[in-house]
Amino acid sequence: MAATAENTVKKVAVVGTGVIGSSWTTLFLAKGYKVIVSDPAPGAAEKLSTYIESEWPRIEQIGLAEGASPSNYEFVEDITQHLHDVDFVQENAPERPDFKTKLIANLDAHLPKHAVIASSSSGIPSSQFIGECQVDPSRVLIGHPFNPPHLIPLVEIVPHPGTSGAAVRQAVAFYEALGKSPVLLKKEAPGFLANRLQAALLAEAYSLVSRGIASPEDVDTAVTTGPGLRWALVGPYMTNVLGGGGGNDGFYHFVKHLGPAVRGWKEDMDANKFSFEQDETKRLQEQVTPWVETKEPERVRQEMGDALIELLQTKSTKSSLV
Repeated sequence: MAATAENTVKKVAVVGTGVIGSSWTTLFLAKGYKVIVSDPAPGAAEKLSTYIESEWPRIEQIGLAEGASPSNYEFVEDITQHLHDVDFVQENAPERPDFKTKLIANLDAHLPKHAVIASSSSGIPSSQFIGECQVDPSRVLIGHPFNPPHLIPLVEIVPHPGTSGAAVRQAVAFYEALGKSPVLLKKEAPGFLANRLQAALLAEAYSLVSRGIASPEDVDTAVTTGPGLRWALVGPYMTNVLGGGGGNDGFYHFVKHLGPAVRGWKEDMDANKFSFEQDETKRLQEQVTPWVETKEPERVRQEMGDALIELLQTKSTKSSLV
């Protein structure tokens, strides 16, 4: 997606410093921005400092902007007193429409008129929490990242029906300046884009294990050593195009050839859907736990982060990959 506006952001505010907010803060600092940060949770300031310190060596591998510093932020108790010269807000509050409604209205009341408010909401459309904005609800939109934002490029921009074109263009320009890969949704949908795709895969992964068809380890292996490798490079549509022989008719040939079989598989999936009821979830957990106990999750997280950087660096040298 090409930017249709010049990035004019100089100062950023981050509201909420959980895992997502801390990661966003690390990225903004790495790109040379001055950041104002706030989170009322006990110990939030110390946790943020520890997070930035632990992730800074990794983000240095990706590259820092001139003058970037891990200390170029101010943690404040009342962020409303520090919004007068902020250009962009990244909100990372709990996934509760009532909470976000009050918070977004408060931000809207204290920000300069040009500032954009982007919510990291992972599935709640912004039309559900702009109802009390009195200044300019048209500057509010979704800017949903994938975790961790300082490493994974995707950010989903989801305007509500009243979001202005200027706010969308500024969000696109800002995220592109960060090195992100923004995708712009044409309309709101619960869960947006990537989480809906991910949810479809997860629901079937849960069903396969619950039904005794495969183990958790085999499901993970099937994804990471099979379709996941291809999807990380070209995505499902281009995979279908290539699978159908390539060319303008590749996609049609693929769907025509496999469509009837896929329809049958989908009917079986629908008939055996994972219910997400508490009892079924507990039974699934009992199958997952013994496998997890053989792993070192923190080591997995570290190695995954390192491998992500290597993958992104490789992809950056291939002009035909997304």
